[in-house]
Amino acid sequence: MICGLDEAGRGPLAGPVCAAAVILPVSFPREILNDSKKLTAAKREHARSIICTQAAAWGIGWASPAEIDTINILQASLLAMQRAFEDLTIRYPAEAVKEGLAAIVDGLFSPDIPIACTPMVKADARVPEVMAASILAKTARDCMMRCYSWLYPEYGYEQHKGYPTKAHREAVLKYGPSPIQRVTFRVK
Repeated sequence: MICGLDEAGRGPLAGPVCAAAVILPVSFPREILNDSKKLTAAKREHARSIICTQAAAWGIGWASPAEIDTINILQASLLAMQRAFEDLTIRYPAEAVKEGLAAIVDGLFSPDIPIACTPMVKADARVPEVMAASILAKTARDCMMRCYSWLYPEYGYEQHKGYPTKAHREAVLKYGPSPIQRVTFRVK
């Protein structure tokens, strides 16, 4: 069995980084999966619903903007992945301890988790479990950024999700940093 791990939100200037951990059963409809960046919002949401109801196990983890500023985005991403795996083990303790369970993480580095973990570049386009994790992380983070847009409507988070768009940069220059701004990230 494979536990796929991936994150969303390394590049934005604002908001948390989110990670997901997913174990899929053999019977899972893998044809709905792809790298989350290659799916439309509607297809991601459809896949999210199926992942949440049909995955053998899944978990979500977060690292806050303050943690990102304190430990850097790479370490915060790995921390979010560790928290996602911990969430999975709390939700599905029997699945998390199955003999032979190993993890594959998208990227060059592995989080500190208690099972064998292999980093793989572009795993989010090659490994179904990582694709599923990519989708859960992206949809969860996008939802969180829409919620932040209710608190801080002047920043337009519902549109750009904290990524460094022209509109986002202009809002920061006009209103100053929002409470969820990553202060160590350059706005200009």
